[in-house]
Amino acid sequence: MSITTSNLSPSGPAGARHRWGWFVVLGVLLIAIGIFAWIEVVTATIAGVIVLGAALLVGGIFQIIHAFAVRAWSGFFLHVLMGIVYVIGGLLLMNDPLPGAIVVTLFVAICLVVAGIFRMVLAVRHRELTGWWLMLFSGLITLLIGLLIYASLPWSSLWVIGTLIAVELVIHGITWIQFGLMLRRMPQVGATA
Repeated sequence: MSITTSNLSPSGPAGARHRWGWFVVLGVLLIAIGIFAWIEVVTATIAGVIVLGAALLVGGIFQIIHAFAVRAWSGFFLHVLMGIVYVIGGLLLMNDPLPGAIVVTLFVAICLVVAGIFRMVLAVRHRELTGWWLMLFSGLITLLIGLLIYASLPWSSLWVIGTLIAVELVIHGITWIQFGLMLRRMPQVGATA
C-alpha cells in the first residue's frame, strides 16, 4: 500500500512535510540518549525502575479513585486492594530501586524463558512449514538468554533493564529519523502527481 497525494489531507503526513527536520532532530536526540543510557547502563536501570515505580503509584491511585467512583459495581474491595498493592509496589520500587531491579529482571528472565519454550513448541508443532527451524532456533536463543539472565542474578539486574531501555531509545530514534526523511521526500500537498 503506497501513500499518494490524493489520499492525504493537510493534517496528515503530507501536511507535516515542512516539519520533517524536527522529526530527524527528535530521532538524533533519542539515539544520543540511548547511547548515553548504554554507557551509563546502571543509572539507566535505576531510572527505569524509579519510573516504573512512579507509574505503579499513579496507576494505583487512579485504581482506588475509580473503585470509589463506581462503588456499586461488583468487586469494589478487589479493585481497592489492587490499587493499594500498586501504590505499595510503586513506593517500594521508588524507595529502593536496586532490589526492585532484581524483581523486574527476574520477571524479564521468566518471560524470556516462557516465550522461548512456547516458540520452540510452536515450531515443532508446525514442522511442515518451510523455515520452521528458524523459529525453533529463535526460541532456543530466547530460552538461553532468559536462563543466562536468571543464572547471573543479582548482577544481571544492574544492566538488563538499562540495556533494554537503551536499545528501545536507539531503535525509536532510528524510526523517527526514517519518518522525518520519508516526510522530506513526500511531494507537497496539492502538488500534481
